[in-house]
Amino acid sequence: MTDAATNNKYGPWGIVAGGSDGVGAAFAHEMAARGLNVVLVARRIPVLEAFADEIRGKHGVEVRTVALDLSAPGALAELATATSDVEVGLFVYNAGGDDFSMPFLDKDLDTHLKLIHRNCDSVLEAAYRFGGPMVTRGRGGVVLVTSGAAWAGGATLATYGATKAFDLILAEALWAEWRSGGVDVLSLVLGRTDTPSMRRVFDAKGEPYGDLADPEDVARQALDHLPDGPTWIFGAPEPTGGSPFGALPRRDAVLAMSRGAATTHADETNAPPAADDGRG
Repeated sequence: MTDAATNNKYGPWGIVAGGSDGVGAAFAHEMAARGLNVVLVARRIPVLEAFADEIRGKHGVEVRTVALDLSAPGALAELATATSDVEVGLFVYNAGGDDFSMPFLDKDLDTHLKLIHRNCDSVLEAAYRFGGPMVTRGRGGVVLVTSGAAWAGGATLATYGATKAFDLILAEALWAEWRSGGVDVLSLVLGRTDTPSMRRVFDAKGEPYGDLADPEDVARQALDHLPDGPTWIFGAPEPTGGSPFGALPRRDAVLAMSRGAATTHADETNAPPAADDGRG
């Protein structure tokens, strides 16, 4: 899609929730390279402002920053207010990683509830608040970044996997509802990707990084295939195909997921490829 076509379909503004580094930063660069003005949403103000200057300098587009904790009540209402004067034609929800993979009862309840709010409540509210005007206009796009942890339940992944399954199913349902009205929706399933958070986890363990996806490739491919929803499994032989577990009985899928979780930290930017343990 040409820059002009991208702007006409998804512009003039795009929002990246979780847009300060890693995959979110790659999305911001790719959107700006295609001529979209960008709103960056993350928690760390100095990082946001420095990255905004980088985007402006490299691509010559307008950039806004909105410092928000998306697990906090009222965050999406605040974001909607901060962008009420611009037309948002693309929303990428990339926030929602889980910092520590551990048994369900080893995390305090508040941590679980905050993850649910960030990965479920806020995602749904973002789709409602920003997708609604897109449907009214008859154009736009929504990308929900999810994880192969959504394919089946797994030990130490209970809440995280459940929230990512919510995101996957929500995106697919919205695609079914909105596709005839000119709004594209994509559930982007990621495997291990080269991000700062992934490197920190593996550095702490003293483990090699292994074969990692390039965030720039992820963002480019996702935007190229945004009209090809509902689901795009990055790095899979058949990106629009089904679960890598295929016809495997659910019990066996859960056990396979649990074996993978025992050896690898899980978030949407560093989960192993589906060929390794099924988490996408």
